[in-house]
Amino acid sequence: MQTIRHFIDGAFVEPASGAFLDVYEPATGTVYAQLPDGDGDDVERAVSAARRAFPGWAATPAAERSRVMLKIADLVEANLEALARAESIDNGKPLALARAVDIPRAVANLRFFATAILHTQSEAHLTDGAALNYTRREPRGVAGCISPWNLPLYLFTWKIAPALATGNTVVAKPSELTPMTAHRLAELCAEAGLPPGVLNVVHGLGPKVGAALVAHPDVPAISFTGGTATGAAIAARAGPQFKKLSLELGGKNPNLVFADADFDTALRTSVRAAFANQGQICLCGSRILVEQPLYDRFVEAFASATRELVVGDPFDEATHQGALVSSQHLEKVRGYVDLARAEGGTVLCGGERPGDLPERCAGGWFLEPTVITGLDAGCRVNREEIFGPVVTIMPFQREPDAVTWANATPYGLAATIWTRDLDRAHRVANQVQAGIVWINCWLLRDLRTPFGGMKNSGVGREGGDEALRFFTEPKNVCVKMRSL
Repeated sequence: MQTIRHFIDGAFVEPASGAFLDVYEPATGTVYAQLPDGDGDDVERAVSAARRAFPGWAATPAAERSRVMLKIADLVEANLEALARAESIDNGKPLALARAVDIPRAVANLRFFATAILHTQSEAHLTDGAALNYTRREPRGVAGCISPWNLPLYLFTWKIAPALATGNTVVAKPSELTPMTAHRLAELCAEAGLPPGVLNVVHGLGPKVGAALVAHPDVPAISFTGGTATGAAIAARAGPQFKKLSLELGGKNPNLVFADADFDTALRTSVRAAFANQGQICLCGSRILVEQPLYDRFVEAFASATRELVVGDPFDEATHQGALVSSQHLEKVRGYVDLARAEGGTVLCGGERPGDLPERCAGGWFLEPTVITGLDAGCRVNREEIFGPVVTIMPFQREPDAVTWANATPYGLAATIWTRDLDRAHRVANQVQAGIVWINCWLLRDLRTPFGGMKNSGVGREGGDEALRFFTEPKNVCVKMRSL
């Protein structure tokens, strides 16, 4: 059994308390590692190390910071298979998915921000011929980065890469459910020559480690991805200290399929959007709204395609659906299937534990991908984030109804629209309350674009220049000129 340790000031260290927590493999339900049960003392050590390292890292030329980060990216790429396997064990997702998507996107995050800092520019303004004003952007200091369990390395690097690139030092807290890839990345950072204290990784539970990091007076910026309730608690604690906050929270994303859509592409992509990573992606299209003339055909084909998804051992290359991340999360998701029935819905397929799992996975946390019809837009199942392999399908008659129902949740993270009518595509995209809208595609990302949600899906934007701006403080310099 492997023992994970904190990474503080360039070294792997024991927790101050000496206590450890079990780490479970979702596919088997068994303990495979232990991680530190961190607390405020560990956070204090990490923040102190980050503060000491900050002046030197902030003064390091951008080209050198870029070189170190590109070295880290190269090492991640060279260790792709090992990292993908670690993530599959940690998370329960198919190994093929981690290999093809999660780890390559982590590499892309590191390379994008490592090179973006070589192409920054500053604003300059002549003020009536009397002065020259220019704007500098300076690193904020110690950045607190709290990442979730569903895309462990991808979203971990999504946060730390822009923070490090812009000259900040970092204290990061990965999810206690999926700590292994963050631990492996810390090893690679040390191998790449990242100076001690520039990146610190503190493991443990949110109420102990996360809360201490958010409350620490020497951490001026907090970037968090996770549940909306936790985001609200972070905002309440950080607000009185006027910390800079980026909160990427939950989603209940609509997928609007109009009758003129490319049927085969819309169907195939909608299945992927509903069930990728067992539906444990904040961007999953968990509510499908289909125009009435296409509804019966779409529902039949969607349910048929869902039944063909292979649920099984994440290490099997034929597996489409792995395990859910924890027994508690499995019970939560199953509770929503029961609620759907109570609210009058019909479960067309799924909703049960698969009956043909391999012996290795007998104790794992699996659920068949589930398709539900017969629910209205205002019911709890259609308004609350389930974050599992459960999708609802509803018919609509008119475009205004589709827009109204798409917006009938507290969330506003993402939406997808399927239509060949370009005017309709732009019109509906403008009316749907979502931070990102995909038209005739899903999860097609450009790292240069801002990313974030509306309403209860969070505040702030990540990605591209938005991330670089979040981790830097603007300073205006006004120089009086004798004559111009």
